[in-house]
Amino acid sequence: MQDIMPTWVGATAKQIARGVRRGDVSATQVVADHLDHIARADADLAAFRTVRGGEAITEAEKVDEQEDLANLPLAGVPVAVKENTPVAGLPTWRGSAAVRTPVAESDHEVVRRLRGAGAVILGVTRMPELGLWAVTDDETAVTRNPWDPGRTPGGSSGGAAAAVAAGLVPIAHANDGLGSIRIPAACCGLVGLKPGRGVVPWQLGAEDWFGLAEHGMLTTTVADAAVGFQVLAGRPQEKLVPPQRLRVGVSLRSPVRGIAADHPNRDAVAAAGRLLAAAGHDTVPADPVYPTALGLKGVATWLAAAAVDVRAGGLERRHLQRRSRRHVALGEWAQRRGYVRQADRDAWRERSIGFFADHSVDLLLTPALASAPPAAQTWSGRSWRSNMSTSIRYAPYAAPWNIAGLPALVVPVGRRPDGLPVAVQLVGPPGSELLLLGVAGQFEMQAPWARHAPGYPRVGTGSPAAA
Repeated sequence: MQDIMPTWVGATAKQIARGVRRGDVSATQVVADHLDHIARADADLAAFRTVRGGEAITEAEKVDEQEDLANLPLAGVPVAVKENTPVAGLPTWRGSAAVRTPVAESDHEVVRRLRGAGAVILGVTRMPELGLWAVTDDETAVTRNPWDPGRTPGGSSGGAAAAVAAGLVPIAHANDGLGSIRIPAACCGLVGLKPGRGVVPWQLGAEDWFGLAEHGMLTTTVADAAVGFQVLAGRPQEKLVPPQRLRVGVSLRSPVRGIAADHPNRDAVAAAGRLLAAAGHDTVPADPVYPTALGLKGVATWLAAAAVDVRAGGLERRHLQRRSRRHVALGEWAQRRGYVRQADRDAWRERSIGFFADHSVDLLLTPALASAPPAAQTWSGRSWRSNMSTSIRYAPYAAPWNIAGLPALVVPVGRRPDGLPVAVQLVGPPGSELLLLGVAGQFEMQAPWARHAPGYPRVGTGSPAAA
């Protein structure tokens, strides 16, 4: 029996691709539905930097003209790309007009892979300048969380998260240098996987943040997350298999001394522990040891990454936002003083991998955030100290796993008392991406979450359940 879909807004990526492949709907119609929804809804959210209206329709028509759609896992699926990743025919904005680069002549490899899987690029989503902050805004707009427009959707992939949580697109590309996939996923009630180092090509030269940054996807379901990950990683599509009995370490310890998870985030970890137990897994206390030096050198790397970006892009520091100018200046200082060393990152990676063997655990469970998302406001006009303090205090749990290069995933597990979503983070050893997704799928089966923020999107009568 066919789904009845007067509009395909709100459908999952898997539903859309299945519908296009079997002829229930054209890619052109799906894209038109989503462009219509963006035109109505994005004025309130500022998720997109720019929308490729006519170009997207033309690309959708080309998908419809293909004779064989059977091997396109994202056939006709509307996708947004984060604005720091080149899309042919568009400038690469990277968070503000000051750091915009000329129109790209060719797609980044991850964009090429999305198109190769049948996806249609609707536009590029907003981020903070240089991707440095866990809030998303610039001098032209403040990006807002669909769950509460007074709150940020996080950063740096804040526009991508807002777009998916509001149903503007079913899935969105994102990238993660110190939590920039997982933080917005937690803020907006989405699934966000940061793959391990080297699994998905970066190909932006010095802009990989000394090996910390990875490309991934933001989605509303685990099934869509699995499809998107395998497309970006260039892997054949395979179904997730529910994992057999695992031993999962549980830790509330914050990587930043003096910052602790609030009660809703602690309760989320407890709820996730119960879900693990119900799925047949064992949980044990297991706290990673976060050396003080790790935090200091992690911040130094964060600072230096901005300085390298500015030099590599031929940018002038004086044109940057006030917060970014200070960040770059400190990054140059950190590099001159020798505080940014590959040997330190390698040592933390080795220690992190050893954690799983030392504690005889397969995965680690932690809070995703320490507190609720901050206010949506013009952070770009505020001081560097204010931006640094805000980003670190509410989102300290993600960064160590970028430095280690380990896969990590955020998955929703309920709501805070104020109605905002709450999530947990799962971390695994190298090569555990599908295992992390398999456990997240068990969470989803036992405790399904709202796929979109209240009031979003305009959905037809077809089922919004994951395919």
